[in-house]
Amino acid sequence: MTKDTEDLARATGSKAVTKLEFRGGAFGAAVPLLFFVIWAITTSVLQLSSEIGLVMGAVIGLTLGLLFSKSKWEDYAQGLFDGLAQPIGVIAMVAWFYAGMFAQVLQTGGLVEGLVWIGAITGLTGGLFVALTFLLAAVFSTAVGTGYGTTVAFCTLMYPAGIATEADPVMLFAAILAGAVFGDNLAPVSDTTIVSATTQNADVPGVVRSRFKYAIIAAIPTTLLFAIFGGGAAVSTDETARTAMLDSADPKGLLMLIPFALVLILALSGHHLITSLTWGIIVSIPLIVFLNLGAFSDIIRFNPDSDAIVEGALINGITGYINMAILILLIVGAAHLLRLGGTMNVITNALVKWIKTSIRKAEFAIWSIVALLNSAITINTAAEIAAAPFVKELGDKYRIHRYRRANMLDAVTSALGYIFPWGAPVLLGWSTIQMMQDTYDWLPVVAPTSVFPFVFQGWFLVIVMLVAALTGWGLRFEGENGEESKEPPSGD
Repeated sequence: MTKDTEDLARATGSKAVTKLEFRGGAFGAAVPLLFFVIWAITTSVLQLSSEIGLVMGAVIGLTLGLLFSKSKWEDYAQGLFDGLAQPIGVIAMVAWFYAGMFAQVLQTGGLVEGLVWIGAITGLTGGLFVALTFLLAAVFSTAVGTGYGTTVAFCTLMYPAGIATEADPVMLFAAILAGAVFGDNLAPVSDTTIVSATTQNADVPGVVRSRFKYAIIAAIPTTLLFAIFGGGAAVSTDETARTAMLDSADPKGLLMLIPFALVLILALSGHHLITSLTWGIIVSIPLIVFLNLGAFSDIIRFNPDSDAIVEGALINGITGYINMAILILLIVGAAHLLRLGGTMNVITNALVKWIKTSIRKAEFAIWSIVALLNSAITINTAAEIAAAPFVKELGDKYRIHRYRRANMLDAVTSALGYIFPWGAPVLLGWSTIQMMQDTYDWLPVVAPTSVFPFVFQGWFLVIVMLVAALTGWGLRFEGENGEESKEPPSGD
């Protein structure tokens, strides 16, 4: 139970729940998340996915969990509310809203048309554009520290530009997710980086330095694969509309790279994500208005004849993610019920019995539990927090260095969080692309079930860490004073 949960419980006069009992034991506690995962996969395969449909799946799962509860239903409800109150979901939501507003403002200023112009005059089309998208997304996500925000921004800006320049839609979407993986794993200000370091009592700079080699080993083949297979000459789109977009390509839109660069500089200088994005928005607006890149009414306007009343890029950047915001809160709540029901403890105890004294088994167990939790808890930071105590317990027991176990925790979390079709960032990108059809009705929408095999950075990172666990490559132990040592301390 977090301090935030305790504070909320005191403020509302309710008592925070620390344990729940379920019919079926640990399995019963997992029912809400399991049902959601099955619902998400089934609707995706049947091509019936929708954001509100996924919300409904999460609600039904939570309702089934109530029926499995042996504890008082009031306690189950309070446990759910405790989970909803955790800051993880709220942080992600606010990041989406600000990143969405920033991306929509850049689009209003013509950055998409500017990127299309760059692709046309330089020959960076097809696979080369996809590879460039991966590299830019990697740089952006490393600077701003949010893979979710990167997914929103690049699906808004680079996806339509890439489709217009003959990029394969599936590979282009995968490249955006892969770039988000890179930054989520490596960025010093990423929530997963901070959580992985602090939960293992490690310093963030040391952790980032030690994990750089893993990220680069995965990124090199990822770039090459996107360059080779990213072309989409055979992709069927509305050729007339696509040609019209190519004709509308305008280098003036590249002026919007100024606020884009400002956000990068501020983020790399240590400013908070919200601060960086706010200044990006503030600088973008006068550039658009005074350089005639668009009208102020394109950014925000009042329309009494509209149901929304307030319209424009800023509003679009928020309203496009309302359903996803609801969904993430429900998933975080379901993950909290999983912990209250003891599912995590059951898995941990079983693995400890299997490991006994083997360092290799201990590292493989760390890899496995992090992968398992990320397959069920589709919000990567929430999954990382759930796995962190287990990773620390095993790390301390076998004297595995804190950098090593923080890297194992973060790499697998960052990778799998952007792979599974039911994962929040994949659904977020899919939702953003759907929203972009309002502007570019010829854009193809890539199903979450189509993209997951091609998020190469994620898959390579998972494989690299698995090989490291099985072979001991890069393994370091805790020295007498906390330093890295190739040999375990004497007596271990």
